[in-house]
Amino acid sequence: MLFMAVSLFTAVKSNAQIIVRVRPARPRTVIVARGPAPSPRHVWVAEEWTNRGGRYVYQAGYWALPPRPHAVWIAGHWRNRSRGYAWVPGHWA
Repeated sequence: MLFMAVSLFTAVKSNAQIIVRVRPARPRTVIVARGPAPSPRHVWVAEEWTNRGGRYVYQAGYWALPPRPHAVWIAGHWRNRSRGYAWVPGHWA
């Protein structure tokens, strides 16, 4: 029973990606001014695309504190799927 529940959540999560035929372009009106880091521990998190309401929305970069010592930010990227492109979000590693 537990295996089926985990499998169900895995299948639901894998189908949650939005596939697009043409990758959205960065908005022209967005100017990201990367100021100085608030502290030496802060890491720059590059621009991302987020899923909001079934479509990709641009999110500008920002400074963030790593969740643990020596964590590294892995930037998000577009992955080419058989039906189009899907955004793979950035994450801490």
